Amino acid sequence: MHLYEALTEYAKGEDYPYHMPGHKRRAFGAMPPETYRMDVTEIDGFDDLHAPEGLIKDLQSRIARLYGAEESFCLVGGSTCGILAAVSAAVFEGGHLLMARNCHKSAYHAAYLRGLKLTYLIPPVLPEFGICDALSPEQVQAALEADPSIEAVLIVSPTYEGRISPVREIAKIVHSFGKILIVDEAHGAHLGLSGAFHENSCQAGADLVIHSTHKTLPAMTQTALLHVSGKRVDREKLKRFLRIYQSSSPSYVLMASVDNAVTMMERDGEVLGQKLKTEFSELLSDLSACKHFHFLTGINSDVGKLVIHAGDSGFTGQQIYDMLRVKYHLQLEMAAGDFCLAMFTVGDTAEGFRRMRDAVLQMDAQAKPAESAKRALETPKLPEAVMSLGDAWDAPFEEVPLEKSAGRISAEFLSLYPPGTPLVVPGERITQALACDLATWRTQGLRLRGVSDEGKVRCIL
Repeated sequence: MHLYEALTEYAKGEDYPYHMPGHKRRAFGAMPPETYRMDVTEIDGFDDLHAPEGLIKDLQSRIARLYGAEESFCLVGGSTCGILAAVSAAVFEGGHLLMARNCHKSAYHAAYLRGLKLTYLIPPVLPEFGICDALSPEQVQAALEADPSIEAVLIVSPTYEGRISPVREIAKIVHSFGKILIVDEAHGAHLGLSGAFHENSCQAGADLVIHSTHKTLPAMTQTALLHVSGKRVDREKLKRFLRIYQSSSPSYVLMASVDNAVTMMERDGEVLGQKLKTEFSELLSDLSACKHFHFLTGINSDVGKLVIHAGDSGFTGQQIYDMLRVKYHLQLEMAAGDFCLAMFTVGDTAEGFRRMRDAVLQMDAQAKPAESAKRALETPKLPEAVMSLGDAWDAPFEEVPLEKSAGRISAEFLSLYPPGTPLVVPGERITQALACDLATWRTQGLRLRGVSDEGKVRCIL
């Protein structure tokens, strides 16, 4: 029996709950009754996430078979706890991690908690769009040749904007050095589940892979998966860190939503994937009629990530985002300086594709040509690292206005959110160019992390 079926059946029964949770499966306030009736704890017959023997064990085995992993784990703390556990298990305390600079903040948190030395892989900038492109195998090879003390490699694929790295080639290189490959594939939970999609990183040979089922599959927010394959990772150590970073009271409603999504993809994944690919391709074909906006395409672009670049429309990414939301009632995923991002998944309807197509075509037709802003397309240089992440994050600090922050050592992560990729890591020196960019983005209304409402940043005393 599937987990969601067992919860449904139990909700219909007469067992009275003399146990947690405190709502006793009764509706309170304005919340729908169904939410409460299926919300149970580790009672008889419902297994234990941290020591699975029944329903959850069966679910995780099905997930592993579906993705091509040797072992899989349900996560109820999002991909965050999966990345924390993966890094902690793969690298000894005080060890050395080679990681993509565009990693999620949880990777930096793992490095902080474990006192790791970090070496960065800098993704090249994609021409015209000014976003991170996929990492190349050559970059990984060169970094591993340069420093044999590296214990593991962490990359992001797909990126937030949908760029996919050649993971199979990278895995072979990493393994040839005897190292562990971790792939943050949070935005690729659909990969490998249909011939319409790229293969996933489990199939491509990665040791540890993290998926956010709630990002691109019809599972509830906060759900994710961690997969492990091969003999390079100490699995008991991995399970120990999962017990540390995950709640001891996992939500069965969340796990049931993973079960439901996985079951659907097992049954209909091929059909749903082909449908998404067809509808998304038709959308891009229709939008190719735009005279001002540009759209990210290509063999390394994931199905479903619609990057709308302002081009010579005279708009900023935030203005496009705001117009789509206010005028057309279309809520996008994020906005940046020159572009915004809309996500399409197997959960989208024909109406969703139609509304986006009509709105973007209408906005493009109404745009007035303007000289597009010139931006540097070369791969950005890393800020100067003056202190370690751990030392800087724990050091005394003062708040400094942006206009006076150039040359100072940051005591906090500075980033645009989403996606939250750090522009500066604690311990790195803030450049004049970055201080100016942050000030500009703040006036444009973009969401900044690490900058206060008063326009100040934390700097080391």
